[in-house]
Amino acid sequence: MGLGGCIILIAVGAILTFATDWEMDGVNLDLVGVIFMIVGLIGVTTFSSIARRKRVVVPPTTPVVEEDHHRRDGYSDGYGV
Repeated sequence: MGLGGCIILIAVGAILTFATDWEMDGVNLDLVGVIFMIVGLIGVTTFSSIARRKRVVVPPTTPVVEEDHHRRDGYSDGYGV
């Protein structure tokens, strides 16, 4: 379940708890709404902790500078001397 599903669960739970006055035999819709909101909040916290764990910051590496051990004076490249 992604972040969008968790937010939808929270919204549906809030609608069931606070915005409806339906009566069903054997089902307490207020409790179902509260359960949906709790499950949605648990999902959001789990998703955010997993996303934070995946976001690894790699420190910038120092550029590798290759040192040239050969002289470049025009005579040491094999031509001339």
